[in-house]
Amino acid sequence: MGRRLAEITLDNLDDLPERCRACVFWELDPASACDASQVPLEKEAWVSDTLLEWGRCGQIAYIDRTAAGYVLYAPAAYVPRAVAFPTAPVSPDAVLLMSARVLPEFAGRGLGRQLVQAVARDIAQRGVRAVEVFGHTGAVGASGCLLPTDFLRAVGFRTVRPHLHTPRLRMEAKVPTSWRAEMSQAVERLISTVPARAV
Repeated sequence: MGRRLAEITLDNLDDLPERCRACVFWELDPASACDASQVPLEKEAWVSDTLLEWGRCGQIAYIDRTAAGYVLYAPAAYVPRAVAFPTAPVSPDAVLLMSARVLPEFAGRGLGRQLVQAVARDIAQRGVRAVEVFGHTGAVGASGCLLPTDFLRAVGFRTVRPHLHTPRLRMEAKVPTSWRAEMSQAVERLISTVPARAV
């Protein structure tokens, strides 16, 4: 089975599971009302605006040609719902992991971890220090949009703001380095420890 990740764009937005495609929990202000028939248009507008202004904001995991899971993320300024949590605000040096899901038929294959790691790699390459998320202590959060804290801790998040139901968790993003860069840094450290010879 071939496995690949693809950036979410307007071209593949319809590959998101219907449950996500029909949800604007994160994308709209908590006080905003949206007619159900307008939800797909609101989702599309949010993705379009975020791609134009900030860049990549989600990824889809495919197994063969079937969309098996997804993840959405963006700076908190692009996520109106982020202010509604008792553990807000998101730290200024972090992006918010909004939602992630692996379809039940693909569960247990490490796709959830792979999607979270893809977010961490992406933001590290863009100079962002961390990813934060509002977890949920139960199995399913509000509108099914919050991730269980047990899963989040298992993939490397730690609690930074405790709460009985919706703690805020954080994972530092490490900038990937090549072996050449590591070797160069090691040589520079070694040279700096050698005393200079008198001329």
